Amino acid sequence: MKSALTIAGFDPSGGAGIQADLKVFHSYGVYGLSVVSALTAQNSGGVRSVMPVSDHFVRRQLTVLLDDMKPDATKTGMLYSEAVVDAVAHVVKRYSLENFVIDPVILSSTGKHLAEKGVPDAIRKKLLPLCTVVTPNIYEASVLSGVHIQNMSDMEKAAVRISEYGAGNVIITGGHLDRIAMDVVYDVEFHYLKGRKIPGEFHGTGCAFSAAITALLAKGKGFLEAAELAKGFMKTAFKRSFRAGGVMKLFDL
Repeated sequence: MKSALTIAGFDPSGGAGIQADLKVFHSYGVYGLSVVSALTAQNSGGVRSVMPVSDHFVRRQLTVLLDDMKPDATKTGMLYSEAVVDAVAHVVKRYSLENFVIDPVILSSTGKHLAEKGVPDAIRKKLLPLCTVVTPNIYEASVLSGVHIQNMSDMEKAAVRISEYGAGNVIITGGHLDRIAMDVVYDVEFHYLKGRKIPGEFHGTGCAFSAAITALLAKGKGFLEAAELAKGFMKTAFKRSFRAGGVMKLFDL
């Protein structure tokens, strides 16, 4: 059985972070490993507070785990501090982790900051040159690239800019644009993943999409095929979503 590792925050509501990643890995028949990078107090109304996990303990979790088991793919989610980004980058290089996916979690859907001020710059300098793919949403891509994204052309400019920081491949998810749900994929050429924009507020979509890509890479799929299959996974997950609290939760397959 293939395995995948998630380095992310803990979500008590089960809709995002480590819990969501592990559910997606399981749905693909991939054994899930996890390292906690932050604790949150949240419910369907949003994130109320964050308790960071120290960089020393994040590094300790990773080294103890990886001395025993090496995943076929790894993804990051919420990395709250620059020090934690540094720790993750060090471990990725030390253990030569392959199929490395970055979901650059910066801001919650309700506007709560999920990363310290210097984290985007640390991600650009330390993690992007190591990754197989980075999967920012519109806001995250704007922060990472410095491009104010308002339309598809801006998404393309931002994708190129992010790739120039060393990212192997870039997928900017377009669900936050008005009237359209088109993801821009850049791997020296542009590709587009079309989807119907579904009304309503959904929890954990970025986590689920990046986790699906991670699981597919772990199973040996190429990057572009993994991206296309992950888009199909999300389409089905939206159809099977249900209301829990005040938002819709994606149902794993």
